[in-house]
Amino acid sequence: MIEIKNLTKQYKSGHPIFADFTKSVRQGRAVGVVGPNGSGKTTFLRILSVNSFPTEGSVNYKNIDIHKQPAEYLKYVGLVHDEETLPDHLTASELLEWVLRNRNLWDASSNKKIEDVFDQLSLDARNEQIGTFSTGMKKKTQIAAALISNPELLIMDEPLRGLDKETRVVVMDLLKDVKSKNTTIFMSSHYVNEENELFDEMIQFPL
Repeated sequence: MIEIKNLTKQYKSGHPIFADFTKSVRQGRAVGVVGPNGSGKTTFLRILSVNSFPTEGSVNYKNIDIHKQPAEYLKYVGLVHDEETLPDHLTASELLEWVLRNRNLWDASSNKKIEDVFDQLSLDARNEQIGTFSTGMKKKTQIAAALISNPELLIMDEPLRGLDKETRVVVMDLLKDVKSKNTTIFMSSHYVNEENELFDEMIQFPL
């Protein structure tokens, strides 16, 4: 379970982005994070991914305070950030190998797992440097990197942006599959209608 307690984020004096937000989410639930641009969705997801710290309050996962023990927490997490920030000098395959080795998950089946996830996402340029990729190719690489370690928690900010409709359908099928294996998902997207079958509940911004 992920427990959010009295969460407040304020960048400067004045009105906070959100304040005193409390919510518990059971393992295996999919939560849609929706609202207009500038309403706080990305800030909220950045806090869940420990790329930002709350002004007040806390977030706990498996009794881990995520901002006090980020390394312990992040070993359970797959991330898709709102920006396609990836190491330009690596190939997509090398990035996924790095993810698996960093989490001590590399084994004899790893190369096939990497090939399989890229096949599902139709990323043919997997052995080319990421710096040469289009926005959509970088997004596919981000999604593959988030999924390859079979995370218990997925935090995804606009994972479908930059993808064609066919690929969005494939990604949604992948997310339904990982959810069926008890992965918890927090996800923002402008394609809400396409995801209604995925989400168990919604967080509407502004809070």
